Amino acid sequence: MNRTADADAAGTAEAGTPAGAAAAPAPERQAPAPERQAPAPETQAPAPERQVPAPEAQAPDPRRGRPRNAAADTAIIEAVLRMIEDGVSIGELSMERIAREAGVGKATVYRRWPGKSELLLDVMRSLDTDIPPPAGESVRDDLVGIIEFLRIRGLAKRNSALLRTIVTHVKAQPALWREYHETVVQARREVLLSVLRRGMACGEIRTDRDIDLLADLFVGPVLSRAVLHEWADLPPGLAEEIVDTVLYGVRPRV
Repeated sequence: MNRTADADAAGTAEAGTPAGAAAAPAPERQAPAPERQAPAPETQAPAPERQVPAPEAQAPDPRRGRPRNAAADTAIIEAVLRMIEDGVSIGELSMERIAREAGVGKATVYRRWPGKSELLLDVMRSLDTDIPPPAGESVRDDLVGIIEFLRIRGLAKRNSALLRTIVTHVKAQPALWREYHETVVQARREVLLSVLRRGMACGEIRTDRDIDLLADLFVGPVLSRAVLHEWADLPPGLAEEIVDTVLYGVRPRV
């Protein structure tokens, strides 16, 4: 009797017919399922925490390398100047010899300059002085200051065998000479152009002429004497004479 009743109950459950006591345990067996799944979000939650340190770990970019040592730069450039002053020709200079004279490793020199010509370009820049910023009070006085700077620069080149030697070498390298012009020379020209623009704005200089042509009128006489005619004088007072003469011709006509 008992085995028959059990079989009947099993058959009823399998057929899906309602059974009071037999069907009740099913929800109890499934109830723990949500409890087992509940920790899932907790196991995923730490993921953002593991990713947070990544930017901090990458902050110091190892590819940047060590910062340049200004003292080493100065020692290398001074070593080149010292050797040229002692009569060493440009052809006799080598990166290895420069490194020995400067007291640094050859790799230190090559890390800063790929070759001797690039190094000499920076040596030439080291001999340059920055053009004084215009005071901005008088267009005439600012122009005189710029032309006087060029006059003194021309005298320095004329009187310095060291500077002539380096300039001659850099001039023979078209790419380097262009770079020098695009950085040093063009920066000076921009200072001159800024003063001329101010003169045009305030009515002291005519506005119906190309500003680059006007700039050439001011610097042309000094460059002509310093570069094309190195035997010509660059006397004191030349800057004032040039500026006053050109200003007379470029003043607006009433």
